Amino acid sequence: MTKNAELKGSSFTLSVLHLLDDDLDGAMNVLLEKVNQAPAFFDGAPVVVDITRLYRQPNFDALKATIAKMGMLVVGITGCKLNSTREAAKLAGLAIMAPAKQSRINDPIQTPTKVVTTPIRSGQQVYAKNADLVILNHVSAGAEIIADGSIHIYGVLRGRAIAGASGQKEAHIFCQNLQSELVSIAGTYWLSEAIPDEYASRPVKVSLQNDSLNIEPLTL
Repeated sequence: MTKNAELKGSSFTLSVLHLLDDDLDGAMNVLLEKVNQAPAFFDGAPVVVDITRLYRQPNFDALKATIAKMGMLVVGITGCKLNSTREAAKLAGLAIMAPAKQSRINDPIQTPTKVVTTPIRSGQQVYAKNADLVILNHVSAGAEIIADGSIHIYGVLRGRAIAGASGQKEAHIFCQNLQSELVSIAGTYWLSEAIPDEYASRPVKVSLQNDSLNIEPLTL
């Protein structure tokens, strides 16, 4: 019998918009500032909206439309506490996403470290699923390296580095020469403008502390 389709599990990098209160207009202004800093990075990007801290149910259709004007696509909602909220989100065409700590009944088996010796060119993406990623070369602007574990770059990092992609907050980014467009750990990220000048083009270690990124000199 001919197969017309297959349904398989996969992994994708999703940004999560955490709404901290019911001031959605304020949240959209903050989001717009981020998008204006790097419009190409966010163009067409899928977004999950976390409504855990909201007291009122948002208008999901309006939320989708507002974020769509910024070039991003809301694909799901997390943090739904009431069945009525879940149903409203589904009626708006949104998936109901469970937080990682609820959905990961069993932690994935850690696989061997992925080692790449060649340069990562602009437009390329390298992903280390359930593993650390070691790059023994340069990462060009416009390239993206992703790991569920930590990332080690032994050349110049000019592209995007996303560690802890599956939510591992203990992940780190180690880099010999930081000139990155974006660094991210477990969904928390800095664009290049947010990286302190004193760490530019220097060996650094990036970690996540109290849900905020922390950067330190890398002692050789």
